[in-house]
Amino acid sequence: MNTETNHFSQILNENQNKNWVRAIDSSKITNWIDDLFKIIFPEKVLETIQIEMLLEQNKARFVAILTEINKDKTTEKSRAIAKSFYAILADLYSSMQQDAQAILDTDPAADCIQEIINSYPGFFAIEIYRIANAITSLTDCLLPRILTEYAHSKTGIDIHPSATIGVPFIIDHGTGIVIGETTTIGKHVSIYQGVTLGALQVEKSMQEKKRHPTVEDHVIIYANATILGGSTIIGNHSIIGGNTFITKSVNPYSFVMQSNKNTVLNQQEIKDINFFSI
Repeated sequence: MNTETNHFSQILNENQNKNWVRAIDSSKITNWIDDLFKIIFPEKVLETIQIEMLLEQNKARFVAILTEINKDKTTEKSRAIAKSFYAILADLYSSMQQDAQAILDTDPAADCIQEIINSYPGFFAIEIYRIANAITSLTDCLLPRILTEYAHSKTGIDIHPSATIGVPFIIDHGTGIVIGETTTIGKHVSIYQGVTLGALQVEKSMQEKKRHPTVEDHVIIYANATILGGSTIIGNHSIIGGNTFITKSVNPYSFVMQSNKNTVLNQQEIKDINFFSI
């Protein structure tokens, strides 16, 4: 081994002992969540005894992941966390069903529940969030964030696991959506692609403060709208138009839209105009 390699190896070793490590292979977590979804939404009907067996196997893998990622916790503590999580899985499943049904009821392009479960990125991102959020309430570790970043990588939808989101919640198309850590979203809210629910400023000193907006019940937020600030509240039953930029609260039953008007010209009458000249 040459001198340069030996020196770099020493640097890596020293830094790894200072927590510059990954903590866990993320594929163990993504494989676990994929298998859990195959139990919750299987390809074919499973018998009760099959479901029980598969859930126990999935639970055992979850305990192993928790023990590996929480190096300061014993296996017994991991088992206790797993027991609490699987105890609320029925409630999470009910929320997922309500999310899917709401998408089916509101999206004219949706033909059946199976289509939503199999192909809607918004549904996938929401359900990953719901599981990650539940785990966040039980233990403080990397697992929830790894889960939501898995959904982010597959769908382009970035939902922080600590956000608070009511049931049902609808994401249509979804690519480019960002929902920040301290966001609060009510029930029956619909969000379209490119929407940002973010902070007015990004400073480490604000870590413990509410930085992201509150969206009340029955709100629709159309594509590429940006809503910023921890004190910003979108009142219930409001409609936020596309490409709007909001940093102040909006009263219930409001309709917010861009004030700029489109100009429509007849191309056949403007052949001599060069719009791209400098």
